[in-house]
Amino acid sequence: MKAAWYSRNGQAHEVLQLGELPTPEPGPGEVRVRLLTSGVNPSDVKSRRAKAVTDPLIVPHSDGAGIIDRVGAGVSAARVGERVWVWNGQWQRALGTACEYIALPEAQAVRLPEQTDFAAGACLGIPALTAIQAVTWAERMAGDLRGQSVLVTGASSAVGHYITQLATLAGARVIGTVGSTAKADHARAAGMQEAIFYKTESVPERVKALTQGQGVSAIIDMDFSSTAAWAADALQAHGQVVCYGSNALQQTFEYRPWLFHSLGVKFFLVYELTPADRQQAIAKLTALLEQEALQHSIGPRFTLDQMVQAHLAVEAGQSIGNVVVDIAQV
Repeated sequence: MKAAWYSRNGQAHEVLQLGELPTPEPGPGEVRVRLLTSGVNPSDVKSRRAKAVTDPLIVPHSDGAGIIDRVGAGVSAARVGERVWVWNGQWQRALGTACEYIALPEAQAVRLPEQTDFAAGACLGIPALTAIQAVTWAERMAGDLRGQSVLVTGASSAVGHYITQLATLAGARVIGTVGSTAKADHARAAGMQEAIFYKTESVPERVKALTQGQGVSAIIDMDFSSTAAWAADALQAHGQVVCYGSNALQQTFEYRPWLFHSLGVKFFLVYELTPADRQQAIAKLTALLEQEALQHSIGPRFTLDQMVQAHLAVEAGQSIGNVVVDIAQV
């Protein structure tokens, strides 16, 4: 099969290779998916740059969508021909979705409703599931979001775009941080009501101004290394932070306001959801897809031959929408 891979860490143009690898066969309990699309996420490029390479080669990317073409022992033959999207394709395994075929446990190939196209299917494993779990945690910690103000950092990002929609569907008033007018327009189309331009404005001051000095009940955050410094000033008493990422591994923040305002923070990693949370998130996502209740934002698209350009687009961070690699045509 045709595939992209790397065998050492480094810059995209230095380490990414394109060629032929053996086509995988599904083992017991597995399915093989003929991939049509592969989603490129920031975690994919971070892994290529810095995560230790312990296998002879790594086929990157955890997200993708396609059609099951073969099943292993113990899997119903009725799944052959099923449209699916995959999750954790390259999590704790070497062979991800930047290729023509992937074999993986059948639970990791989830039915893709007919009305959802394969490009959108490549955005579900990390962006959409992260968003669903983030909003779920916000509801668990802050209660019913209806009528509450919620701050979404990076509201125009791949994950933030879904979070904005889900929080809006839950009845929240979404305030979002954005980096440009174009990104503000994109987030507003998803339901964001108020924009904070974090590059030129004080986020906590704008939050207080927009909430009559009260602060928000929850912050759903993509970068705790930035948010930790001001979160306590933007939250109301008993407010909560739900965080799914950080650009730095160490942060410091003043403990006293967090304690005296009874603030809370929950970190989670979408790759490591509990089985119960994973099942619940997938069920909710499937229902939303069947109802056509979500907007899917597809940004730049590349071919497998353009894998270097795809990674560079993600690293640049200027694109609006998910970067998708088209592997094949239906």
